[in-house]
Amino acid sequence: MDSQARAAVRVAGVSKTYGKGGAAVQALREVSYSFGAGTFTAVMGPSGSGKSTLLHCSAGLDRPSSGSVWLGDTDLAALKENQLTRLRRDRVGFVFQAFNLMGSLTVRENILLPLRLAGRRPDREWLRQVVEQVGLAQRLRHRPAELSGGQQQRVAIARALVTRPEVVFGDEPTGALDTRTGADVLRLLRSVVDTHRQTVVMVTHDPVAASYADRVVFLADGRLVGHLDRPSADQVANRMAHLDDWGAGC
Repeated sequence: MDSQARAAVRVAGVSKTYGKGGAAVQALREVSYSFGAGTFTAVMGPSGSGKSTLLHCSAGLDRPSSGSVWLGDTDLAALKENQLTRLRRDRVGFVFQAFNLMGSLTVRENILLPLRLAGRRPDREWLRQVVEQVGLAQRLRHRPAELSGGQQQRVAIARALVTRPEVVFGDEPTGALDTRTGADVLRLLRSVVDTHRQTVVMVTHDPVAASYADRVVFLADGRLVGHLDRPSADQVANRMAHLDDWGAGC
């Protein structure tokens, strides 16, 4: 990431511990990192390395045990729960492995659901752009059960984009898709970064998925242990196989 780029999300000295006493598990250990605005970052690491915890703390879905998280100029620790809920609804988009669509709603209604919950009217021109970008213009009246898995994930991406969020967070967004469909979704995410300068932070276990990112950051045992810029899938896989050889620091 360009060191001069404005940070969309910044975590500073973030630690997260679950449980207490002898049963305590430290998921993150003093992690500090800035996700640049208008960039695509993939977060990788072995199972249990803390990557999903980092995503959840960065997105305001979970509070760190110590340290601070900033979304733009907003310190998430200073927000009450209702304020944090509004921030997640208005300034953050989410795309998960499970599409989390409402089966009783049409594609259009699913896309517009965040705005409806916020009591906001849609920007029709932006909605049109988003729908065209994700290739759903001919599917707006369909319901999720009438769509393929890839189309359902495109609905989820459109829903994440419709509020014009500062950051879109993806937690294994291609994990439930076959290879070809997953590649289509990754090209779409890459496109919204390149076309709209959207900021995307994606947790993945797949080196091919990670290769679509501008930067791949690696975690091990709750610590950041390095990064690669615009790597190939083979380079990512090689680094994943040798994380223990890396020194601390990113």
